[in-house]
Amino acid sequence: MIYYLTSEYQFQKPFLMKKLFAIAILFCFFFKTEAQEEAKKDEKAPQPEAEISTTQQSVKINGVVIPLTARAGTMQLRDETNTPIALFGFTSYTKEGASNRPVIFSYNGGPGSSSYWLHMGIMGPKRIVINDIGNTPAAPYQVVNNDFALLDMADVVMIDPVGTGLSVPVGKAKFEDFWGVDQDIRSISLFIKQYLIENGRMNSPKYLLGESYGTFRNAGVMNKLLNDGIALNGVVMVSSVFDLRTLLFPPNDDLPYLVHFPTYAATAWYHNKIPNKPANLESFIADVRTFTEKEYMPALFKGDKLSVEEKNNMANKLSAFSGISADYWKKADLRVRADEFFAELLRNDGNVVGRLDSRFKGINSDLLSQFGDYDPQSAAISPAYTAAFLNYFYQDLKVNKKLTYMTSAGGRTGFKWDWKHKGNIDWNASSAINTGIDMANAMTKDPNLKVLILNGYFDIATVFYGVEHTIDHLGLPKEIKNNIIMKYFEAGHMMYVHQPSMEKFRKDVSEFIKQTSKQ
Repeated sequence: MIYYLTSEYQFQKPFLMKKLFAIAILFCFFFKTEAQEEAKKDEKAPQPEAEISTTQQSVKINGVVIPLTARAGTMQLRDETNTPIALFGFTSYTKEGASNRPVIFSYNGGPGSSSYWLHMGIMGPKRIVINDIGNTPAAPYQVVNNDFALLDMADVVMIDPVGTGLSVPVGKAKFEDFWGVDQDIRSISLFIKQYLIENGRMNSPKYLLGESYGTFRNAGVMNKLLNDGIALNGVVMVSSVFDLRTLLFPPNDDLPYLVHFPTYAATAWYHNKIPNKPANLESFIADVRTFTEKEYMPALFKGDKLSVEEKNNMANKLSAFSGISADYWKKADLRVRADEFFAELLRNDGNVVGRLDSRFKGINSDLLSQFGDYDPQSAAISPAYTAAFLNYFYQDLKVNKKLTYMTSAGGRTGFKWDWKHKGNIDWNASSAINTGIDMANAMTKDPNLKVLILNGYFDIATVFYGVEHTIDHLGLPKEIKNNIIMKYFEAGHMMYVHQPSMEKFRKDVSEFIKQTSKQ
């Protein structure tokens, strides 16, 4: 039987091969034609178009009403070959007939956050009123004239990176083409350049104002724009991070523990956990800096060579500055992570402290937990900011309600950030990424460029001592380093939720713009 079948196959083989070959040709032709038809459909398919809502708004600052033209929506973003790659979302506030006014490009961080926090907190003509250090009750929320805006002296463009706000890729572009350190720097720089050209603002004084990861972005964008021939007058960094090692706690790296400690101490001072609490926070922090540099750092550097007596003495000193027991410090081997500090400081009071703003406290539902499981500051204000902004965006700015505003790219399927950064030695180690190098390059090439850094003493998300460490390790000549101005606030990451800090924010940034724009 086997012989018969094989013999018959051998006899029919030439005929079968011809048939199979003909079928294969038809098969390939069919799928090639189908693929071509699909490609033609894609070419013919209507691409989403940019859409902008223009309204007239105003803001009253120091008793003067300033009329503003607001434009909210999307602008077509093109790549270096003029190919459309995104509809880029933004909201701009401009004063008509004042084309040489300074223009500030502003954004939040994340990465993956839209700009609505800064928009409704300090930069727009309206701001949301929240209960500082308390939970803001549910709607109706109070939205008021923003007395502390910068719109009396500068136009403002709020930017939503691709994946946030209304910003989406178009054509052959994909979200992942924008989700990464270098991808983000490129797309933001492209938007700024194209906005300036389209709106005739190339000769205006130009500023960046970023918060959190927005400062990490700032450092790269300021260098990228300069390399593209666009010099900035100034860059404002709100709650900064440039060296990711200062935020993460990688194995066998003492740096993050050291740079977090002064913020732990400031938090303990605020919550009255310091014995014989000093009256002045700044002088107390000065003492903590000295202790950290001269005693805490050498102790950690010794590692296991530290004697039992030395370890006990250090634990007692850490306890006196931080409000956490010496026994806890010893069990932690003198190294307490931020998420552990959240849960431990107010454990006996049944509370956890905030990450973004450690003045805030919330209920600790698990008193045995090693870590704080949520951020009381975020829980206290996020619903108010979100609801108030979306109402303002669609009702006041008249944006098409069929366009969905994404407050965070984290809500999109497949959101993942590429942490590789050209210019850093190890592209694959996210904990080693540092855009401070980019900032130093830009400031070295442009000695006129000024940077204003705003730090919150109670910010455990981006700690102020980590910023100081980075700035002190940029290797800048003294005359260039003097172009970096540091300001401090008795508030947290979003210092503008605190009324006195809101006033100081406006004062500090206004003075900076006057000094750098020749107003």
